Amino acid sequence: MKAKGNKKTKVNIVTLGCSKNLVDSEDLMTQLRGNNIDVTHEAEDDTANVVIVNTCGFIDNAKQESIDTILQYAQAKEEGLIDKLYVTGCLSERYKDDLQTEIPLVDAFFGTRDLPNILKKFKADYKHELVGERMITTPTHYAYFKIAEGCDRPCSFCAIPVMRGKHISKPEEELILSAKNLVKNGTKELILIAQDLTYYGIDIYGKRTLADLLKKLSDIEGLDWIRLQYLYPAGFPMDILDVIAERPNICNYLDMPLQHASTEMLKIMRRGITRDKTEELIQTIRAKVPNIALRTTLITGHPGETKKDHQEMLEFVEKMRFERLGVFTYSHEDQTHSYSMEDKISAKIKQNRQQEIMDLQAGISLELNQAKIGNTYKVLFDRKEGGYFIGRTEFDSPEVDNEVLVDASSNFVRQGDFANVLVEDSEEFDLIGKVI
Repeated sequence: MKAKGNKKTKVNIVTLGCSKNLVDSEDLMTQLRGNNIDVTHEAEDDTANVVIVNTCGFIDNAKQESIDTILQYAQAKEEGLIDKLYVTGCLSERYKDDLQTEIPLVDAFFGTRDLPNILKKFKADYKHELVGERMITTPTHYAYFKIAEGCDRPCSFCAIPVMRGKHISKPEEELILSAKNLVKNGTKELILIAQDLTYYGIDIYGKRTLADLLKKLSDIEGLDWIRLQYLYPAGFPMDILDVIAERPNICNYLDMPLQHASTEMLKIMRRGITRDKTEELIQTIRAKVPNIALRTTLITGHPGETKKDHQEMLEFVEKMRFERLGVFTYSHEDQTHSYSMEDKISAKIKQNRQQEIMDLQAGISLELNQAKIGNTYKVLFDRKEGGYFIGRTEFDSPEVDNEVLVDASSNFVRQGDFANVLVEDSEEFDLIGKVI
């Protein structure tokens, strides 16, 4: 790395954490570029003289990664390799005072809703005419599409309301404009995200209006796939199921984090639902959209979880046979309701329980994948890697779900193209096939 001299400002934004953070970084990039400021995202070169770290503060591992990244760039600043270092995002929102004391080399800390204040550091204005436009950092053919910010749910283990505030829906007209702009620039798949998609519309329209939004997005010409992530099970808006079933460009896919299966644990976690109601909801979803892939996430080791609760979770996973599933070990987060409970389940027990669930899910996933051998699926190709073209079916979201591998020596596709793939073999979490 070379020491920076006096030259035009160039900004490098480094994003940590979830896709919602990524969208925030993309919005910031759009505003900076709109103010004629040179900006890159996670640049591998060393030409930027200003770094903005967009942090995650969700669980212990994510917080540590954020702190390590800030310290890395603080060291670079101390060595004269960069001129300015700014920190934004969830960790900064949550622990601003502590961070200012511990890492004084950072020039300024910003919260999750401080975009206009960040821009002021660059003598830039928030340009309202850019609302609806967005630079994306993902491959052009797909984009994460945040329809709301914040969360009103009272989950005992979660600090997101502390970091992100109350639920705020984005107006329909702004979202439709943004979606049309993305499609015009080559986006084929929109991945709808929020802390809770099911709350969309309540704050500005007085009712849940996710179904109406889906219809309007589905009508956009050239939009091939619409994918739904992060739906809360309690108060689930049943009217979206008919829309998913009748609209071919809405993927048969739902990401619905359930967190646990034991009714007692769901009560402790303040999830507002029981196991019986959860199973009833899943059965209804599968009845209305028979070909749907359900993704869920679970938490193991929450305070109060017994061996019996864990066994019930295993039985639930076996019974429900989720197409996609992930498991987190509980992280004891201050400023949450669960923090008042003693975190006395050891890390080893948490990890063992996590592994038991994932071993069970691996077997279920392999069986479901083997049943796909001999079938043909529409696949969107994301990249080429290690001698394979790698893509996804409508049942898979980027980075977290299964992939489809096609041998590049005997097949050819382009990144961002759709192709029909005949499945010839399968692994626990991947399909292997050929283009037909």
